[in-house]
Amino acid sequence: MSDEMVVENPNRTEQLISELASVWEASVKATHMFLNERDIIALRSFVETGIKEVDNLIVAYENQKPIGFMGIAQGKIEMLFLEPACIGKGIGKNLVTKAIHEHEVSYVDVNEQNPHAVDFYKRFGFVVYERTEFDEQGNSFPILKMKLR
Repeated sequence: MSDEMVVENPNRTEQLISELASVWEASVKATHMFLNERDIIALRSFVETGIKEVDNLIVAYENQKPIGFMGIAQGKIEMLFLEPACIGKGIGKNLVTKAIHEHEVSYVDVNEQNPHAVDFYKRFGFVVYERTEFDEQGNSFPILKMKLR
């Protein structure tokens, strides 16, 4: 049996930031087919900064190894990424449920080109209220802004 736990706002050491950025990279390679290697390399520094600076960082561990994380700021899920082997096992569901019930989250932005994520959030009651042509870095990756009904 695995040893799973969730830690809110752990000490954001360089090692943890590096481990979470690696989780992000593996997750993105498995789920964001519209990104190429150059895009991923370019985005990594933004992700590392986001991990360092996001208001609330929640990390899921299995056997003392980070397997996923979520960042929350001002009522919005800013990031949610899981190790590919952990997708579909309820970890993301548990994190989003925690975000909604304990952190009063009601917003999330999702890449339009990641339909699995769009469907995932719709199952919680999120609906699209706005679409942008570009992501926050100005890349032409359309974003769907979603809010809880």
